[in-house]
Amino acid sequence: MSVLIVIPARYASTRYPGKPLVTLRGANGQEKSLIERSWLAAQAVAGIDRVVVATDDDRIRDAAQAFGAEVVMTSEHCANGTERVAEAFDALGGGYDIVVNLQGDAPLTPAWFVEDLVSGLRADPLAEVASPVLRCDGRALSALLEDRRAGRVGGTTAVFGWDRRALYFSKEVIPYTGQTYDDDADTPVFHHVGVYAYRPSALAAYPRWQAGPLEQLEGLEQLRFLERERPVLCVEVQARGRQFWELNNPQDVPRIEAMMAEMSLP
Repeated sequence: MSVLIVIPARYASTRYPGKPLVTLRGANGQEKSLIERSWLAAQAVAGIDRVVVATDDDRIRDAAQAFGAEVVMTSEHCANGTERVAEAFDALGGGYDIVVNLQGDAPLTPAWFVEDLVSGLRADPLAEVASPVLRCDGRALSALLEDRRAGRVGGTTAVFGWDRRALYFSKEVIPYTGQTYDDDADTPVFHHVGVYAYRPSALAAYPRWQAGPLEQLEGLEQLRFLERERPVLCVEVQARGRQFWELNNPQDVPRIEAMMAEMSLP
């Protein structure tokens, strides 16, 4: 089954304008933009047939082409990354069995997260959409709770049933747990990793649906599938000693750079 990765990137982010061009310093002191680091993460994934950046901004296009990325220009009217990926897929003429949305704000996404995601969708013929979830250790849960106490909208959490179908995604920390956990202890909270794998039929249907109230309240694009009673398969991935965080707010830059330094990521 052929696989396309699309990295949607827009300049006019509500919480962090210009985010794709923000630079992150690696463990070796070298600075690279967020969009380049996301593209390098996509390039490291095995079994992928093509990687493209999808944007509506000339500055992002120019920066991406400068480091060698293939770019597809899309409309300014895409409401979110899934709509942008759908438009890019159409512009490319389709032709792929699985389309991966690797959002351009997750430079710490390990290759095996995407590889396991694609394998999970392939193994479940009834699933049309899949997304990874990572069990939080105490350290990650503390970071999520710290963001909420500070009034920052940070990472997303997911809850799912026995069949691994998502029950809900939220920017609140769910499920509630009143316990305290050591930094390296497992918790019952799952961090939603902002990557999606779609079959073309689900991706084509998505832009035709209006955003529902839950999607609008939470600002989470994947809730459109749940509100339309289209199941989302949650694929649990393993950290293997890696830390994971998305760049949602300016405060995340030093946090991610510290993680890169700790993990010796260039």
